[in-house]
Amino acid sequence: MLFDTDILIWVQRGNTKAARLIDQAGERFISAQTFMELLQGESHKQQQDKVKAFLTQRNFMILAFTENIGHRAMVYMEQYALSHGITVGDAIIAATAAENDCVLVSGNEKHFKPLSDIKLKIFRPD
Repeated sequence: MLFDTDILIWVQRGNTKAARLIDQAGERFISAQTFMELLQGESHKQQQDKVKAFLTQRNFMILAFTENIGHRAMVYMEQYALSHGITVGDAIIAATAAENDCVLVSGNEKHFKPLSDIKLKIFRPD
């Protein structure tokens, strides 16, 4: 499973349902985009270190950008930015899931639902 940034933020906020979902996943992936978003959201080095420790302790693999991911993300932007509000970050995350044949787990149904070439699992935090 490839986890969207919002799932990891739910865990940081103490959501046990999100934590269980991660703990039950056989393989845990995030995109390089998600990793950067998580680091960007922290205000000091110690918080960034906690994020990295969390990912390491749970055996997350970070999937790097590739040319194919970049191309697919550009296609998503052309097709869905205006009609569904997909952002650059979401396009990269979705493209990473599609190119690596991963189920994308996200609470962001609005942006990802129209993408018919990804396998999407919607997370509801409550």
